[in-house]
Amino acid sequence: MGGEAGSAAVVGSEGRVKSLGLVFEDERKGCYSSGETVAGHVLLEAAEPVTLRALRLEAQGRATAAWGPSAGAAAPAAASEVEYLNVRLSLREPPAGEGILLLQPGKHEFPFSFQLPSEPLVTSFTGKYGSIQYCVRAVLERPQAPDQSIKRELQVVSHIDVNTPALLTPVLKTQEKMVGCWFFTSGPVSLSAKIERKGYCNGEAIPIYAEIENCSSRLIVPKAAIFQTQTYLASGKTKTVRLMVAHVRGNHIPSGSTDTWNGKTLKIPPVTPSILDCCIIRVDYSLAVYIHIPGAKKLMLELPLVIGTVPYNGFGSRNSSIASQFFMDMSWLTLTLPEQPEAPPNYADVVSEEEYSRHVPPYPQPPNCEGESCCPMFACIQEFRFQPPPLYSEVDPHPSDVEETQPVSFIL
Repeated sequence: MGGEAGSAAVVGSEGRVKSLGLVFEDERKGCYSSGETVAGHVLLEAAEPVTLRALRLEAQGRATAAWGPSAGAAAPAAASEVEYLNVRLSLREPPAGEGILLLQPGKHEFPFSFQLPSEPLVTSFTGKYGSIQYCVRAVLERPQAPDQSIKRELQVVSHIDVNTPALLTPVLKTQEKMVGCWFFTSGPVSLSAKIERKGYCNGEAIPIYAEIENCSSRLIVPKAAIFQTQTYLASGKTKTVRLMVAHVRGNHIPSGSTDTWNGKTLKIPPVTPSILDCCIIRVDYSLAVYIHIPGAKKLMLELPLVIGTVPYNGFGSRNSSIASQFFMDMSWLTLTLPEQPEAPPNYADVVSEEEYSRHVPPYPQPPNCEGESCCPMFACIQEFRFQPPPLYSEVDPHPSDVEETQPVSFIL
C-alpha cells in the first residue's frame, strides 16, 4: 500500500503549520482494484492560526515509458504516457465571497472518499524503462507561501483469474537438436516438456513434466527457469528487458541415456502479475525448459505462462483436465486402428467340409417329413455354420502341393 501513514513537518514563513499527514481508512489493505472506494483522512496540526486558500485532494495514475538520449542530447530519446486516473476533490474552501480561510491552532481532520473508475486499471509496476504508478496527494494552498503537499502511493492490481478456460489449458512442446557441426555430428538431443495449465499465482509450485533423450556423445544438464519479459513502447521504439526470476536444475544425463521429470517443481517467487492490458508497458512470463550442451548452443523450449491473482480452485478445470488426459492417454489408438475395422473371419471358412463332417455328425432327418419345409427348426440348425475354432497345431491341416514363398526384407 505505500507503507506507513504519510506525514510531513511543514513550516511556513511564520512556523504556524506543525505537520501535514495523509492516512487511509484501512492501512492493512494491500491494494485496490477497479470500482473500489478509497477513503481516508488528511491530518493537519497547526501551532498557530493558519490562513489558507484551499485544501484539496488529488488522485492520479499514469503509465510512463521513457529512456535517455544519446550523449549530449537534452531531451529523452523516446517517451510515452497514458493516463488511467485523475480525481480532484475539495476538502476545505473559504466561505462564499471570501478568499481566505482561517484554521485555529490544534489538530484538524479532513475525511475524503472517492471511487476508482469501473474501467479496468492496469497493475502498478516499476521497471527499468518505465512505470505504472498511482498516488493520492493532499495539497495545502496558502496565500503567501508555496503550496505544501503530502503524497501516498496507491497500489492497484488488475485481477487475473487463472480458472478461466484459456489459462487451464495444458501447454506442451517438443524439440530436437543435432549436436556437432558439418560432418562431425555426434547425435541428436531431444526434449519434450509440459505443464498442466498456463495460469499460476505467486507462491504456487509449477509441476514440470519433461522427457530428455541424449543420443549425443556429450554429458548434458537439463534446467528450468521462469523468465519475466518487460516490453516498453515509446515514440514508435521498443525496449525489452528479460529477467530470470526462478530456476531449478536437473541431474546430469550421460551419453546414450534418458531422463524423465515426473512433476519436478519450480516455485513462483513474489513477482508482479502479468500485465497484458497496457498499450506502452507489457510484462510477460514464460517457463523455459532447456538443456546445457557443452560446446554447443543450448536446446530450449519456452512454455507461455500467465501469473494471475485469483488462485486456482481445482474445480473449474476438472472436466477439461480429464478430457485432456483422456486425449493424451488414448492418442495411440489413432496410430493402430484402421479407418474401417474388419469383421472377424467366419469359422466355417476356416474348417473344411471334410473336417467338419468328421467332428460333427449330421442331424437325422425326422420321420414323416418331406423336405426342409416341414421342420424349419432343423433346417435352421443345419444352416448354422459357425463352429468353434480349430485346435492349435503346428501342422497345416490343409497342406498344398506347392509351397508359397514371399520375399522378406528387414529395415536396419
